[in-house]
Amino acid sequence: MQKHLEKSTLKPKSGSGSAKRAAPSAAGAKPSSEKRAQSFTRGVHHLALCTDDIKKTTEFYTRVLGMPLIHALKVPPGLGTGKGNRGNPPYEEIRHYFFDMGNDSTLAFFEIPPGKEPATNRNAIGSMQHCSFVVTPKRFRDIEERLKANNISYIGPIPQMPGLDGIYFMDPNGIRLEFACQAADGDDPHVIECCTQTKASALRELRTLPGIDEAWLNEMTANLPD
Repeated sequence: MQKHLEKSTLKPKSGSGSAKRAAPSAAGAKPSSEKRAQSFTRGVHHLALCTDDIKKTTEFYTRVLGMPLIHALKVPPGLGTGKGNRGNPPYEEIRHYFFDMGNDSTLAFFEIPPGKEPATNRNAIGSMQHCSFVVTPKRFRDIEERLKANNISYIGPIPQMPGLDGIYFMDPNGIRLEFACQAADGDDPHVIECCTQTKASALRELRTLPGIDEAWLNEMTANLPD
């Protein structure tokens, strides 16, 4: 993200998810995140992806997926090539747009000059296979209707892990997207609680890895409930 992105654009929103949630009270529920070791990060600030058509991409994410455009800029001169580049695409003054993807996180796109880069293979090592967004049951139904209304092919809803359903589709750039829903959580999805395994369940898989010992297994599963 470029240094001169105004702070006011990305200020926290009320109800953004920064407040602690109460631990699940149902019998046998997994322990809440407050009872486990806390992650080093607060979450995703932004994902930075690439397109060669920022207009079409902007229309898709705002009109179809309902992610408002919150910042539109061109990368300042000198940051695309030469010593000023800090890892961003090596092209001068390309467009860099940000969209609000919810819960105080953003989705960003660089516009690569057409024909300058090949289309990616999402299954290549180091690539992003797909990007999944969590939504409430109402939004889950809404997105399916939006996809139908815009004649966008999709797969699903498909059951994933217990309590989780997903819809898969492609954006205009060939990026595979998923909208994921934990219906039982209603309007307050608890992603970590839904996805967290018991230690015994994780160990069944981890023990299939080559070159491991009990110390390694104990370290990797220290944060999992019994």
